[in-house]
Formats: sequence, C-alpha cells, structure tokens
Amino acid sequence: MSRYWSKVVSCLTPYVPGEQPKMDNLIKLNTNENPYPPSPKAIEAVRREADASLRLYPDPNADRLKSAIADFHGVQSNAVFVGNGSDEVLAHVFNALLKHDKPILFPDVTYSFYPVYAKLYGIEFETVPLDDNFSIDIKDYFRPNGGIIFPNPNAPTGCLLPLHEIEALAEKNRESVLVVDEAYIDFGGETAILLTQRYPNLLVIQTLSKSRSLAGLRVGFAVGHPDLIEALDRIKNSFNSYPLGRPAISGAVAAFEDKDYFEATRKKVMASRKKLMEGLDALGFSVLPSAANFVFARHPEWDAATLAAKLREERIIVRHFKQHRVDQFLRITVGTEEECGKLLDCLKTLCQ
Repeated sequence: MSRYWSKVVSCLTPYVPGEQPKMDNLIKLNTNENPYPPSPKAIEAVRREADASLRLYPDPNADRLKSAIADFHGVQSNAVFVGNGSDEVLAHVFNALLKHDKPILFPDVTYSFYPVYAKLYGIEFETVPLDDNFSIDIKDYFRPNGGIIFPNPNAPTGCLLPLHEIEALAEKNRESVLVVDEAYIDFGGETAILLTQRYPNLLVIQTLSKSRSLAGLRVGFAVGHPDLIEALDRIKNSFNSYPLGRPAISGAVAAFEDKDYFEATRKKVMASRKKLMEGLDALGFSVLPSAANFVFARHPEWDAATLAAKLREERIIVRHFKQHRVDQFLRITVGTEEECGKLLDCLKTLCQ
C-alpha cells in the first residue's frame, strides 16, 4: 500500500472484467459480446463523425441520443439518462440514489460490480440468497432497505424474473428505489421501461454493448421518473459533463434507428442459444433456463475449472467463476452457430 493513496483505495477489491486474450484463431465465449457485427448504419454513422468536427466538444446532454431512446421505448426524453457504458450509469446510480441509512439489497449471485460500487461509495449492503433453482424470489426483498438492485435476466445465471413480479416488487417497495439492470433483456425478456411511467421509484438500465453489438463504443442509459434522472444528471455533471463523444452519440442513434437489423441479429442469437442448450443437455450438462445471450451450465462428472482449462487448450475461452454456490458452473456466451457447433464438438470429445 502506497503512503500516497487515499484511505478508500486500500479497502477496495476492484471488479475483474472478463479476459480479453490476445490470441489468434480463438473462439471467444467468455464476455457475452454479440457474435454479430453492429448495424452497418451504426458503423457508417461513426465513420461520418471522424472529421474536423472532432475538435469540438460533443453535446453534453446527448439530446439526439436521448430522443432516439425515448422514441424507441415510448417515453419522454426527460425520462432518459445516458452514460459511458451501463457500468458508468450504474456507478452514478449507486452514488445518487442508493446511498441512504439502510443497507441496499441485491442477490448473493449476481453482477460482481454491485459490491464493488457499494464499497467504493461507502454504501452498506446485504446479499439476498437466490432460491434453490438460482432464481430471485421477490418476497425475500419485502423488508426495509435503502434500495434494491439486480439484473434481469440475472447474471451470471441468465434466469429471468417475469414482468408482473417486477411490478409487484415496485408496488411493494415504494419507500426506496428499485433498480432493474436489463443488460440482457433483449434476448428473451420483456423490459420494465414502461412501468417507470407508473412507478416513480423504478429505474431501468440498459446497454448497447449486448443486443446492439456496440461493446466497444461504450454507451449505456437509464429510464425512470424525471426526479431520478435529475439526480443522475447532478452526479454526472459533478463528475464528467461529456461522457459520450461524437462518434458514440451518432453510432448509438443509428443503432436505435435500425430496428430491422436489431430484430434480425437478436433472433439469430436466441436461435443459437436454443441449439446450444439442447446440445449441452444431450452431453449430460445441467443448464439453467436462460433469457440472455449466454448459458450457465455444469457437468456432474467434470470439475468446471478443469473443463474450462481443457477448452482453453483447444482455443475456446469460456468464463469460470470461483464464487461459492456457482464454482462448478461455466458461463458460456452464445456465439455464431459455427462457434457453438465447434464448442459442442469439443465438449463431446472431452466428456466421453
């Protein structure tokens, strides 16, 4: 520990992102990236911004993007907040809306950035165990809290909470903010965004990294009551007034406008997921029901870490978590049909 560090630094256990290996001829199924490229219209929009206008600051409010998101989801622009990826949006949410006297609640198996942000901002938290099927039971959250946050579908499990249960929790939890992190919602769930018009305590967060194939552009957003959005804007403008550059704004707008491409690629991912789950099941894996662009699976006769290492030797990368309760699972991103086929062929050889 350096004597120059602020006190908070030594207390942090930073988030560890999925590996980005620098290997050729790799089947990369470890970070839930979309296997298909972004919309050609989004790529062209980014290219158009690579001109002399880059000497100018971007619109600090990203009004064009807010309008595009609002139009797509049928809400008002003043209900939209945008940021440099959904992780930055989440960081502002923790600081602006979840820092209260009571502890916040989130699942014991969930997105591992949540405890990192809680510790960074000095927020007390309690983890709520998933049930025996690795699903969220909303009744477990019917207790006093400083806020509730979870992904839907949950990560890394992929399990989906139905929309009517989200609404029931928002109705029951009127005294604090309910944050639903919908990074993977477009692969099989129904967004809770329209519920935000009825529940001023509900905030929904999404990203363009997954279903719109723009992980490298870093664009995320939140939708909620204007009072919640104002709180986020106050934090953002006390931190970085220009989180999104010109290329990011233009590319994201074009991605929202290209609805046909969005529908086509997400349906391809869902079709590949179905085949992948069936293939894993045939090989003896237990696979949790998934509404995301990944599956969470374990094999009764194989140690998960060993199996991940064996796959790596075949230049196939999947994600293994060492966390209690799920250390025998592998999280496998849904790749192209060809990539999923090669994975299954490899597993068939290994698991014989």
